[in-house]
Amino acid sequence: MAKVDDYEQFARTSGIRDAVWTHNDPYSNRPRFHPLTEDIETDVCIIGAGIAGISTAYELVKRGRDVVLVEARDVLAGETGRTSGHLSNALDDTYPEIAKKHGESGAKAAAESHTWALNRVGEVAKELGIDCEYRHLPGYRVSHHERGTEEHKKDLEAIKEDVDLAKKLGIDARFDENLTVEGWNGKPDQRGGAIFAGQATFHPTKYCNGVLKWLKDQPKFRCFTSTRAVGVKEKGIEFLGLGHKYCQVETESGQTISSKHAIEATDVPLQKLSVIVQMEWNRTYCVALRVPRGSVEDALLYDTDDPYRYTRLTRCDDDDKHDYLIVGGEDHKVGQGDPRGHLEALERWARERFPQAEAGPAAYSWSGQIFEPVDYVAYIGKNQGCERIYVVTGDSGNGLTHGVLAGRLLADEIEGTPNDWAALYSPKRVVSVVKSAPTMLANDLQVNAQYKRLLQSDISDIEDLGRGCGGVLNPTAQKPIAVYKDEEGRVTKMSALCPHMGGVVCWNDVEKSWDCPVHGSRFGARGLSVQGPAKANLAKV
Repeated sequence: MAKVDDYEQFARTSGIRDAVWTHNDPYSNRPRFHPLTEDIETDVCIIGAGIAGISTAYELVKRGRDVVLVEARDVLAGETGRTSGHLSNALDDTYPEIAKKHGESGAKAAAESHTWALNRVGEVAKELGIDCEYRHLPGYRVSHHERGTEEHKKDLEAIKEDVDLAKKLGIDARFDENLTVEGWNGKPDQRGGAIFAGQATFHPTKYCNGVLKWLKDQPKFRCFTSTRAVGVKEKGIEFLGLGHKYCQVETESGQTISSKHAIEATDVPLQKLSVIVQMEWNRTYCVALRVPRGSVEDALLYDTDDPYRYTRLTRCDDDDKHDYLIVGGEDHKVGQGDPRGHLEALERWARERFPQAEAGPAAYSWSGQIFEPVDYVAYIGKNQGCERIYVVTGDSGNGLTHGVLAGRLLADEIEGTPNDWAALYSPKRVVSVVKSAPTMLANDLQVNAQYKRLLQSDISDIEDLGRGCGGVLNPTAQKPIAVYKDEEGRVTKMSALCPHMGGVVCWNDVEKSWDCPVHGSRFGARGLSVQGPAKANLAKV
């Protein structure tokens, strides 16, 4: 594991553990940019240099727009580099559930748009000559119950229902009650399930680096890193086509970017509430195990557990006789519950089913974050109450295809080009959100209960902390303090109150970070903001 360093490791990724993608695409491969040092103007300002921001910049520059991309830390420092690299139209929320919220026409728009996105990655990679392991392969969904049980039978019925609707919506899918995954040589027997043809996978950071390198050579593109946006506002007056309205992005260091349009591609918008209350936020985990090449079928695999587990293969780094089997899952709410034990649980699950995996510790183990919209569909389009500010959020476990899709949706909206999928993803949609009101209310009550930490303390004395650990000290009649003790015994004290809405952060011992249980903001060991909606670091005390 890398040595804890908040201003190196957390400037380039959002956890102390490195994802498997760094094995043959190290951080040093990423294009380098400089901070913004002056006020500038552009057509479109995009905040956030992950797959959504990069894809949107690509689509806009291809259409002749002048684009500025700003990132608070390094490019790809967010969740894009911590995913499992699935590109799929076999959506984890399933098409029957999506249809209940959005109707069959909405489910069809979801199917078409994700199909376009997973293929678009291949088109761009081919056009730009990016070697990113892109390939088509099948996707399998199996029950998480053992064959022969009543639960397994019920699961297969639900899987078949999803397949039937997916086929009706135009997806190449079929049900096979005897589906067997090649290489699943262990127990339990979970045969039978869905086969979704034409899925895809790739190396996410190699792909994004390739697009960024192309963008860097374009005269209509500028990128500024270590440039934290702290405010986005619409300025001016426009009425009946008269007047002038524009956007102004304010940075932490005092510069402004004036633009005709502004896009928050920051995983979650940098705002107080609004669309944020229509989502839940979860930590998710991955491990990478070495397996003999050819011993496991090259396919995407999902089970039906809640939270579900999933697998895929990627190249190994040191020989041509092995691959990495990536296994993900074990989701839980941010800052709630013990983050320890989830990586070990994934490894046990994988070894039970794929005993050919090499003995010894997992080659890589890491975690990421996902935002689940209450109605199963991402929010991509004009932000609520805005006409020139756009958001991309609510990845629902399909953040890679949503990010690529955002490029087309937002470019079309800015250009005034009609798009049949836009209504489904609109952040201003109402009907599906109203249908989800009970879920939103339950989530809101659960979130508000997290303010109980204002009265709790993790430690009674700084001496209680081991090296490389953190904890909240809540002295009587004082505000809670987040205390971190590094491996050399040096102590850093910060306010434990999240700058977003005052929740008390929790120490995440897996990623050596501070996680807010209220709205999911996260901070490095020494307080660097690595995940919104908070816009500022934890204040030093």
